[in-house]
Amino acid sequence: MSVREKRQSATAEAVRSVMKRHGRWSRLEIGFWLIAVAAWFLLPGEHLILTEIVIFAILALSIDLVLGYAGIVTLGQAAMYGVGAYASGLLSIHVTGEPLTGLLVAALAGALIAFPTSFLLLRGADLTRLMVTLGVAAVLHEIANQASWLTGGADGLQGIAIDPLFGTFEFDIYGHTGYAYSLVVLFILLLLARFVTASPFGYSLKAIRDNPLRASAVGIPVKARLVAVYTLSGAYAGIAGALFTQTQQFISLDVLSFQKSADGLMVLVIGGTGYLYGGLVGALAYELIQDALSSVTPQYWQFWLGALLIAFVITGRDRPRQLINSISARISRPRQPGRLDAVTVADKGKPT
Repeated sequence: MSVREKRQSATAEAVRSVMKRHGRWSRLEIGFWLIAVAAWFLLPGEHLILTEIVIFAILALSIDLVLGYAGIVTLGQAAMYGVGAYASGLLSIHVTGEPLTGLLVAALAGALIAFPTSFLLLRGADLTRLMVTLGVAAVLHEIANQASWLTGGADGLQGIAIDPLFGTFEFDIYGHTGYAYSLVVLFILLLLARFVTASPFGYSLKAIRDNPLRASAVGIPVKARLVAVYTLSGAYAGIAGALFTQTQQFISLDVLSFQKSADGLMVLVIGGTGYLYGGLVGALAYELIQDALSSVTPQYWQFWLGALLIAFVITGRDRPRQLINSISARISRPRQPGRLDAVTVADKGKPT
């Protein structure tokens, strides 16, 4: 074996080691999910708002997949969210109210909207992508408004009835079943997202985000990767919409509004992008701040929320991620001598 082959083999082994290490669960992550599960027992009166937080987290996670990992700026995630919500609602009215079937149909509906839209995103840069995604959401919003015979229009889609989960657990008005159900779905989706982002596919997305021309030069199929991740994010957003439908059992045109996409981006501004938990942490902080402000100042809560967001961005929006990384480093095991640092390996693996 030549010296060059030995170096390539050593680099490949180091990269595999880093990828495997990134796929492991940290103590901070385990603690996060233990707290989320404990909230079901300790906060029975807050299950409704906790369910909203979980659904918001899934929507933010879908945006993070395309923005944080692929660098696709979007303002139209509400399109897939709303289509998923309506698909699940219409399925429950006309076919079956079985919730898991509704999730699958909503994921398929969201992916079917995202797939053709993704080809439009390949034709321009950030500003073009913003306008295209915003336009798609606006078109779907108007279609839903005009097709009142199907969607209920401005009056909303009513008559939704969701069957008990597994034929046993009914969706009550207190959100007990809804929170547990949504939390399990979020956990499964996060596992899938971890697998995707920690795979060679995920690392290729980061390369595309950092430098599309360089990624294309080293043989990464840039367009195919962007289409794939945008379609996946559309399925995630559709599932979030289905959870909203199944827990609320009512759909209004707001699910397709620009405000829904903007709120998802604000969540990522708070929590940070590119590390999956940014959407989860941001959704928790955003909903709690919004709930607190609306209770203290019902008339001006949006003003104070905007002021807080401005102050947050000015003081440094990367601080939550830095804080989380610092805490995770403190409670994790010390790094073993001789092991390559993830950043070092990533830098060595970048083409020059």
